[in-house]
Amino acid sequence: MVKLHLAGVGTAVPPGILKQSDAAESSRAFCAADEKQARVLRILYGRSGVDTRHMVVVRADQGTLEERVRFYTPATGPEDRGPTTGQRMAWYEAEAPSLAEAAARRALEDASTPAEAITHLVTVSCTGFFSPGLDAALIDALGLQRTVHRTHVGFMGCHGALNGLRVAASQCAEPEARVLLCAVELCSLHFAYGWDQEMIVANSLFADGAAAVVGVAELNGETRGWTVQAQGTLLMPESGDAMSWRIGDHGFRMTLSAEVPELIRANLGGWLQDWLKHQGLGLDEVGSWAVHPGGPRILEAVEDALALESGVLDVSRDVLRGHGNMSSATVLFVLQRLRKASAALPCVALAFGPGLVVEAMLVV
Repeated sequence: MVKLHLAGVGTAVPPGILKQSDAAESSRAFCAADEKQARVLRILYGRSGVDTRHMVVVRADQGTLEERVRFYTPATGPEDRGPTTGQRMAWYEAEAPSLAEAAARRALEDASTPAEAITHLVTVSCTGFFSPGLDAALIDALGLQRTVHRTHVGFMGCHGALNGLRVAASQCAEPEARVLLCAVELCSLHFAYGWDQEMIVANSLFADGAAAVVGVAELNGETRGWTVQAQGTLLMPESGDAMSWRIGDHGFRMTLSAEVPELIRANLGGWLQDWLKHQGLGLDEVGSWAVHPGGPRILEAVEDALALESGVLDVSRDVLRGHGNMSSATVLFVLQRLRKASAALPCVALAFGPGLVVEAMLVV
């Protein structure tokens, strides 16, 4: 059986960086109608587990906070919802390709693979649309073959990169395949105006980033490590209202219910134990965990559901603290750090998205 070996991983973030305290202060002009709301806003931002985030809507140069935050202007009244979706998509088309290219080049370098050797290209994103899309832009920017096989995984949310790796694994049924996967998300383009606590929680968590993987076929008997052994998925029952991602007139609108952590606690443990059992493993035999840091309460729920010891998810928390939630790219940031540190295998990657869905991947 041919499996997908993770031969190279690369990541990239925009140069503009914003401290969480500055983000909370800036958000007052867009979301808070009075000082009481401003105090609540600061509390919500303070509970996010985020210290800094990289965003395309923030200038990298020095200046006042007002000068550095571009694209968005303070709300003119309670009905102001900010830039239109068309304006946000124009920024996505302008900014996403170069960020994706930077991550892809680093993955190719890490894998010691020339761009012209890539046979399959998988792109992943849930924060923007344009066509010809990211795949065409990467073919031109990287100098990929004009005959490269292209697949786009779109609008699947924070677990999209794991869905993309499932596609890449199927493509490696061809032993000569060399797959480049690139996930890029510009979540900051969907900053929501107005007073809505669910949306403000999303405003406080999400950020921009790109991550790429070069995958090659590995036949049974090879022992290179960091190879995808299996993937699984669970659509949790009665969870359709817990998390959603819809296109509005002023950006994409996320619903993020306070019930999400409890749904994870109720559904993850039993299902994952059964899934691992089919792979010949118990929870106590997992060497490391690459869990998408959707937020601090998500990580706490995973720890509770799986009875994980303190410190097991430190890498996930570090990524959240330094980069925020970059949607689909984030779990690959975690995987990259674990791989670079030669973390113990097998490794289980987990990510959650609208549905409510959990995607799992076993790496050996």
